[in-house]
Amino acid sequence: MCIRDRYKEAHFRRRVNVRVRATGSESYEEYLRLLRKSSIEHEYLIKALTINVSEFFRNPETFEVIEKEVVPFLIKSRSDSLVKSIRIWSAGCATGEEVYSLAILFHRALGKDLDKYRISIIGTDIDTISLEKARKGIYPENVLKNIDASTREKYFVKKGETYQVLDNLRSIIRFKRHDMISESCIDHFDLIICRNVMIYFKKEIQEQLQLNFHRALNKKGFFVIGKAETLLGTASNRFKPYNARERLYLKEN
Repeated sequence: MCIRDRYKEAHFRRRVNVRVRATGSESYEEYLRLLRKSSIEHEYLIKALTINVSEFFRNPETFEVIEKEVVPFLIKSRSDSLVKSIRIWSAGCATGEEVYSLAILFHRALGKDLDKYRISIIGTDIDTISLEKARKGIYPENVLKNIDASTREKYFVKKGETYQVLDNLRSIIRFKRHDMISESCIDHFDLIICRNVMIYFKKEIQEQLQLNFHRALNKKGFFVIGKAETLLGTASNRFKPYNARERLYLKEN
């Protein structure tokens, strides 16, 4: 499937026009020639198509439900297991703020017991430029606006005008390039978050992705989508609403 076939027409056209202007191309034909010979421009187009607006604890009310209900449930459900494994997937993680936010929640909930659990949080994205930023874990102050002073002090170090994530979070995190549409789905997750990504895809692709995420979840696993997104078609019958307001769903079987 070519890139254009994935996205809604209006979104695709707007983003391509941004790159046409940025490269000084005088026509779509000229830009297409550039795109065919420049791998760097291909990466820039991918970046333009994948909206990377993010911040720590974006939509705090959603993270409040995750912190107060989902995280304690997952921890308790594994407390008597020999291997206390909890796997989380942030699909379309952009520059990593969501991934580190989730790591903070589990680190805060488990405290000294963190080493007793095998917590694994994977962040994936198609944009390699964003993933490189995520791995560095260095962020401007404005994306930390939802983090209180004590949490900043515990999990970040200030470097000039930026903040860098400390190593106490990195041990449970991994970033990986993954195309959720064309590549096989990763599986066996207890929580999958894919917010504000699918809305830019055509409806048939959104439905297929939602079915893929359903298969990737363990029984009683949680699925979170963006506030402006909805479950479609067959996928809407596969998940049970857990907190419809926060677009949080449960896989029952």
